[in-house]
Amino acid sequence: MNSRMPEMSRTSNDSSDERGSSDRKGTSNRGFAAMDPEKQKRIASEGGRAAHKQGVAHEWSRDEAREAGRKGGQIVSRNRDHMSEIGRKGGQSSGQRRQRNGSDRSSEE
Repeated sequence: MNSRMPEMSRTSNDSSDERGSSDRKGTSNRGFAAMDPEKQKRIASEGGRAAHKQGVAHEWSRDEAREAGRKGGQIVSRNRDHMSEIGRKGGQSSGQRRQRNGSDRSSEE
C-alpha cells in the first residue's frame, strides 16, 4: 500500500467551504506559497538567521559568486530586447550626465 494514500484521501475529502477562497487565481489558500508575501519574507528571514546561527548556512566564496554572476549574465543577455533597453537607458543617462556636468570635450579644447 502506498504510504501517501492516507494523505491523499484526507485532502480529497476536504470541502470547498473549509478551504475558503483565494485571492490568487488557480491556487488554494494553504501553504507557504499562498501566504502574504511579507509573511513569507519574514519566515524565510528567520530560517536564514537560524541557519547562520547553527553554522549550516551557505557562505559564498568569491569564485562561487563570480560564477553565479556570469551564469546570470549569460541568461539575461539571451533576451536581445532586454539588453537593447538596458543599453538605451545607459546611453540616455550618460548623455544627461554629460550635459549637466558640462563635460563636452569641444569646450575643453
